[in-house]
Amino acid sequence: MGRDASVPDERNLREVVQFYLLDHETGLGKAIDIVLLGLNLVFVGIFIVETYPIADDLRALLWSLEVSIAFVFAVEYIARLYGAPDRRAEFFNGYTMIDLIAILPTLLVFVFPVPVSALQIGFLRVIRVIRVLRFYRFTEDTEFFFGTVTDNTLRAGRLLLTILVLLFISAGLFYSVEQAVNPDVATYGDAFYYAVISLSTTGFGDIIPVTTTGRWVTVGSILAAIIVIPRQASKFVREWTSKGKVNVTCPQCGLEYHDPDASHCKACGQIIYQELDSRG
Repeated sequence: MGRDASVPDERNLREVVQFYLLDHETGLGKAIDIVLLGLNLVFVGIFIVETYPIADDLRALLWSLEVSIAFVFAVEYIARLYGAPDRRAEFFNGYTMIDLIAILPTLLVFVFPVPVSALQIGFLRVIRVIRVLRFYRFTEDTEFFFGTVTDNTLRAGRLLLTILVLLFISAGLFYSVEQAVNPDVATYGDAFYYAVISLSTTGFGDIIPVTTTGRWVTVGSILAAIIVIPRQASKFVREWTSKGKVNVTCPQCGLEYHDPDASHCKACGQIIYQELDSRG
């Protein structure tokens, strides 16, 4: 009897948790969005700052801050799993997997007795670069804590974010594999500069990869830029140019989106039916 009575309470609590993690309109929902966005920026910023020569006291402070933020994100991760209607689907959701990967290096060092310096070696440093992908969660829909944006604005934002993410990850990977052996790559800023001139095909030649892995990182980054950016840009341009058209599919050739006053398909001449208000 007591067990049955507790089921509605648990379900209601799960619904409340899920609501506020997705909500963009209430005060609490907006506050959660703003806090998570700010922590994301700081989380990524810590990785960048630590690549520069800084005092030991500041480095220790940054580590404490990183652990604190990772703990907040771990709570968010658990809350999302708890509040999800289908926890299995939520666990395998791309955004949720990114959330876990983003905090994994910090939690591994925090949970297991390994030195903090382990974050600066091997695959853990590479995984820390991927934490920038958390920003994609904020582009899931047109609702934001500051209001609602149009679909085209959201697509433009995703395109800009894709370019920045590609540059950030390319620079982070290049720094990770080159900084120990390449005298021209002393900081993340050097690697970011190299990523920009490489992906823009400018190639001044003042910084070049000296390792085989660095060369492959460069090749992979350029290929990713060639494939990903034009694809997203074409979607944005296609949707922008189809603004004002009516989503009617021609039954003959399958062409979509026609002018509001079109009576025939402009590709094959097939008669198409559209409801048109002559008073407009």
